[in-house]
Amino acid sequence: MSNVINRVEVHISELERMKKYPKELFSIGNLELLKRPKVSIVGTRRPSGYTKDFTLNLAKALSSRGVCVVSGVAMGVDALAHIGAGSSNTIAVVANSLDVRYPSVNSSLIKGIEEDGLMLSQYFPTFKATPWSFVVRNEVVVALGDVLIVTEADLKSGSMRSVEFALQMEKEIYVLPHRLNESRGSNELLEKGLAKPIYNIEEFANRYGVIPRDEEIEKDDFFYFCQTSPTLDEAVAKFESRVYEAELCGEITIENGTIRLT
Repeated sequence: MSNVINRVEVHISELERMKKYPKELFSIGNLELLKRPKVSIVGTRRPSGYTKDFTLNLAKALSSRGVCVVSGVAMGVDALAHIGAGSSNTIAVVANSLDVRYPSVNSSLIKGIEEDGLMLSQYFPTFKATPWSFVVRNEVVVALGDVLIVTEADLKSGSMRSVEFALQMEKEIYVLPHRLNESRGSNELLEKGLAKPIYNIEEFANRYGVIPRDEEIEKDDFFYFCQTSPTLDEAVAKFESRVYEAELCGEITIENGTIRLT
């Protein structure tokens, strides 16, 4: 493996929501992705055609707004979430050590994330995934995201275990609406009022901001701050002259004292 495995030395505040902060954490890739707004997407390993399409489109819509997609790089929904987001805008948390590309069917996807995105693991080299390590992996995936999205899940599935973590962490949970007798796990969440449905992907993604006109714009702290439509006074207090430089470059517009990305 050409990519270097590093011990994560920075403190990741999102992981404080876990029952116990990880004793060790290893990474390959771009730790700067941890600073971005993040959404966790999980689901079945055998998604329907409907779920495949909407998982890809949802991840793509979020990524286009600079939101980093977090998942577990398993077959099915996880892989689709990473693919839709693009390797440079995704974080993959694995249940094995980073010197093992598992599952092998996703090895090329994992290699792309190693090169352009971020891989995370709690395990020392040569560790192979076990049933309990998948559960721990799921807790990390959920903790990293601002919200949890379950695009399809059966009852008593690993995805529903992720839901339990999200409920414990008091995170919002979203699901795709499914027909009766399909995705019974996520449908049960809707029935019990534990999750909210996503009826329109673009409207849902718009809560995280707008798609910038220039895809090459740097997605830094200023970019994410402007996605919240701050007032001019708030922006100047935080970023000073950068605000006016961005206006001159056409990156933002200032209308009625409010800043918006262009």
